[in-house]
Amino acid sequence: MIRLPLLAGLAALMLLLAGPARAEPLRWASDAQSGAPYVFHDPADQSRLTGFETDIMAALGPRIGMTPVFVQNDWDGLIPGLQRGLYDVVIDGIEITPEHQAAIDFSEPYYRTSERIAVRRDAVGLDSIPALRGHVVGTLKDTLSQRLLEQAGGIRLRSYDDEINAYSDLANGRLDAVMLDAPIALYYAVPDPRLKLVGGPIGALSYGIAIAKGRDALKARIDSGLDAMRRDGTLRRILQRWAMWTPEMATFTGDHSTEVLPPAAWQHWLQATRPVPGLRERMARYAGFLPLIGRAALMTLAVSACAMVLAVAWGLLLALARRYGSWPLRVSATAYIEIVRGTPLLIQILFIFYGLPSLGVRLDPFLAGVVALGLNYAAYEAENYRAGLQSVPHGQMEAALALNMTQGQAVRHVLVPQAFRFVVPVMTNDFISLLKDSSLVSVITLTELTQAYVRLSTTYYDYLGTGLLVGGAYLLLGLPFVRLARVAERRLAAGQVRAARR
Repeated sequence: MIRLPLLAGLAALMLLLAGPARAEPLRWASDAQSGAPYVFHDPADQSRLTGFETDIMAALGPRIGMTPVFVQNDWDGLIPGLQRGLYDVVIDGIEITPEHQAAIDFSEPYYRTSERIAVRRDAVGLDSIPALRGHVVGTLKDTLSQRLLEQAGGIRLRSYDDEINAYSDLANGRLDAVMLDAPIALYYAVPDPRLKLVGGPIGALSYGIAIAKGRDALKARIDSGLDAMRRDGTLRRILQRWAMWTPEMATFTGDHSTEVLPPAAWQHWLQATRPVPGLRERMARYAGFLPLIGRAALMTLAVSACAMVLAVAWGLLLALARRYGSWPLRVSATAYIEIVRGTPLLIQILFIFYGLPSLGVRLDPFLAGVVALGLNYAAYEAENYRAGLQSVPHGQMEAALALNMTQGQAVRHVLVPQAFRFVVPVMTNDFISLLKDSSLVSVITLTELTQAYVRLSTTYYDYLGTGLLVGGAYLLLGLPFVRLARVAERRLAAGQVRAARR
């Protein structure tokens, strides 16, 4: 009887020492490269994530007892990553359609909207889908807008991966009109003095939070949290801040409150993305880009350097196997080299990151990028090394064997060092190429220089100045290796001259 209170006291003490229980993480993914007003980086502070969907997730987490944790992914990889279990949910203006519902589950809708047509200020008559027949119209791929335009027929359709490019082409005269979701038009067409919205709302679509099949318990929790946000007015207040509260949403949610909040987030967006008038202001904005570009440059260099180490080591083994190995090794090495060189690097990156999890191999984005680049460039390095080995006079091998060396010792101590002298200049050039090809790893969520360029240019509508900054960063990263290649070439030439004199 005395022990029970003692045990209870010890248990209470242990709970106090352990502190409050940590909430379960809710890993939610989105593509924040541009994405206003959905999920994007604040133009006034690139380190801060913002957007009306960011606010929805921040409000939803506490209501369902989970801590939201953001995971960046490229738009095309969002659903594959969800199906591979890289995160729990996806929220990025994803339309609830029968095609999508066949692959994934959705929460109850958190936003309902329609399509809007944007044209240039001087355009007349292009205010409906029938009126667009015979004209060039832009939209985002795999959207309700694209399907409606395709069904209409007679429209020369151009599909884009990014809404910024569509509206830029419209303003520059490459398109006659753009039809996209009303929130996108509000943030990218309305502020542009060269463009205007015409006609009324077209069609109807709903956004939902995407959830992998079979996670019914999580779906129920999310639906319950969204319902609570609708009932207590949280959803309305979030949308009002972003100038996205509409009569349609009032009808959908049943929230007919007369409370009006100023669209502070919308006004902040307009202020932060407005064109800067003078050179000094523009230079100040560019200076603010430097921390992000610097971090992206370090990521580019780290991925490239690690991948090159892997490429050099694996490429040398492939070259040795192909030239001196047994028949099975020669065939295997040749097959690997031809397969890798015959398939696109982008496909290999996507296969390693999204395909291998089906086989139980899950690599984080950095490691996946290093492995993909390293294994790809190893095939090219192997051919360089094989050419280097063939350039060594055959008498070198005979002389080594005459000195009682084994074939392995002769290759290691005599042939490889001489062949290496011939391939060093080529290796440095390959590293520069790899440095630029590292831009492809942006598709698996790594924020390297190319992704930084896309984010900054699409946020501030400035492809020229931002492009010069990012191009300069690539140049600064590559110049030391260009210098190294020249030094290696001069030393190799000097060595050949000395050998000829002897």
